[in-house]
Amino acid sequence: MDVENRADPGRTHAGLYVRAMAKWLAVAMVTGVFCGVVGSLFHIGVERATELREQHPWLLWCLPAAGLVIVAFYKLTKTEGQGTNDIIEAVHHGKKLSIWLLPAIFLGTVLTHLCGGSAGREGAALQMGGTIGHHTGGLFRLDDRDLRTATMAGMAAFFSALFGTPLTATVFAIVVISIGVVYHVAFIPCLTASLVSYWISLAMGVAPTRFAVAAPALEKLMLLRVAVLAVGCALVSVLLCRTLHFAEHQMKKRLPNAWLRVAAGGCAVIALTYLCGTRDYNGAGMDIITAAVEQGSARPEAFLLKILFTAVTLSAGFKGGEVVPSFFVGATFGCVAGPLLGIPAGFAAAVGLTAVFCGATNCPLASIFLSVELFGDGGLLYFALACGISYMLSGYNGLYSSQTIVYSKLKAQYINVRTNAHHAGEPVDPFHQEGSSEGED
Repeated sequence: MDVENRADPGRTHAGLYVRAMAKWLAVAMVTGVFCGVVGSLFHIGVERATELREQHPWLLWCLPAAGLVIVAFYKLTKTEGQGTNDIIEAVHHGKKLSIWLLPAIFLGTVLTHLCGGSAGREGAALQMGGTIGHHTGGLFRLDDRDLRTATMAGMAAFFSALFGTPLTATVFAIVVISIGVVYHVAFIPCLTASLVSYWISLAMGVAPTRFAVAAPALEKLMLLRVAVLAVGCALVSVLLCRTLHFAEHQMKKRLPNAWLRVAAGGCAVIALTYLCGTRDYNGAGMDIITAAVEQGSARPEAFLLKILFTAVTLSAGFKGGEVVPSFFVGATFGCVAGPLLGIPAGFAAAVGLTAVFCGATNCPLASIFLSVELFGDGGLLYFALACGISYMLSGYNGLYSSQTIVYSKLKAQYINVRTNAHHAGEPVDPFHQEGSSEGED
């Protein structure tokens, strides 16, 4: 009788999978709805702020005042100092996220774009999306481990709503946390949330980011030329990351007062704008990216000036992100360097955009998917080659200092180091090396 009443193990196991799938579909759909709506409103807000700045150039003079408002709001909501690295820490170690980070980064980014700060929007996407995912998971009473997955689903959903790239957003969210480790358990939650938010963004009138560019036919000589360009992109990504981190460190060291720092940074951006004689480097610069990719047109110094403007803006305490600036830097560098190597300027800009993004984020697979969703699948092998080279040669630098690189870029070796805290050839922690303190070859 006991044998007859005993539960069927196969049925029990099947029930666990069904319940898990149902749970994650529910969490992901709710997260996708919230991220889709908020992300679309955020996109519309940034676009409207950009239009107003272009219609009223005098708004640039309000940048220091906007910075003071941002500092005040962050202090009021007790979110001062929190950013994308905290979202990564929430996945790494289960760090709690304040719901107030959502309105803080929303307001801060819109004000930064309205008044001419040089920043992107994906930093806000990762922060707001991660916060929404984290708190949505709390509504479903998820445990600590599941909250981390919910946080990644929110990151993916918000990224998807802003850029219209659901597959890239999914892969980026599950690989950006720990390089060398793919959080496969988060794939369905992230993909579902990304698709839901993408469809909502379309319904709310947010056009996905797409570029029209023709890829050359696959041939050996062009592969070699693209490889050389990718080497340059890797170096540019290192320059971008190191400049941003150096500026952040120096600004906090020399101007420890947040109020003074943001005001001084705002004045510096104004001065740089008038010294350059152009507004090309204020805001995200999507029009410059489009011109580089679709028209093959960019100033030779554009990528260097964008790095400078972005470093000053973000280190001063203004809000936004680094990914769109990396798009700008990569596209303009590729557009200028490509023709010198015999690569069509527009296609070189597309390769540069993808390769610099890859080098700065250490995410080659996400970068390859990005190239497909932004430019189509023509030239896929060129993009894959460029991403692979940029990933390897960019070293252990990166935009996010909380990012962990689990495996060496030079050999199949477990190193588990933080981005920007390790260099090839340096010894690794013996605790992580099973008793060996040898460096990388």
